[in-house]
Amino acid sequence: MTYFSMILYGILPYVAVFTFIFFSIYRYISHGFSYSSLSSQFLENRVHFWGLVPFHFGIIFVLLGHLAAFLLPGQILAWNSELTRLYILEISAFMGGLFALAGILAIFLRRWTNPKAKIVTSRMDWIVLSLLFLQILSGLGTAAFNSWGSSWFTAIANPYLVSLLQLNPQINYITPLPWIVQLHIVCAWTLVLLFPFSRLVHVLVVPNPYLWRKPQMVRWNWNRNQRFI
Repeated sequence: MTYFSMILYGILPYVAVFTFIFFSIYRYISHGFSYSSLSSQFLENRVHFWGLVPFHFGIIFVLLGHLAAFLLPGQILAWNSELTRLYILEISAFMGGLFALAGILAIFLRRWTNPKAKIVTSRMDWIVLSLLFLQILSGLGTAAFNSWGSSWFTAIANPYLVSLLQLNPQINYITPLPWIVQLHIVCAWTLVLLFPFSRLVHVLVVPNPYLWRKPQMVRWNWNRNQRFI
């Protein structure tokens, strides 16, 4: 175990979660109307549709799978005890990752090639999109080269996450893992860290507040140096 590993797997998670909670609340209080995806759909809808739809469906499916593996490890292992069901789960999760990958590539293409969308894309947008791409790609690489992740997740990731909740991080579960798995974990914590400073905050409020919030007129007055925009 090295100091660098302790920083990545024993300290970064706490910094990321604290930053996520504190600055998400602060942004909601001080910059309430920035709590959205700041959608640029009105600028160009065709590529936008083929990017966001597969990305959202894919990423939500994969995230729900991770959550189920963490909350219901016994049930997941019981499901995987039958080979056909194990294949179904693994292939389904991989397909969800491919959907997310196709979506993030389409989003990159649109924001890079469409002049109007490119103008309203901030530096933070590019950072988060790059991290999401790396996160998805490393997840697919993990699934492809380290098979049966839905099973070994319960034996490795679960005890590590529980140790974090107990304020006693056991990073020895993570350090022996292949580099691509470690990259996947670091990207995840980094995304949590950057979450409150990006467009990602919209997932905390969609869709409920939009049912009763007063209509808003969006006027782009783009200032790249303005915080939270």
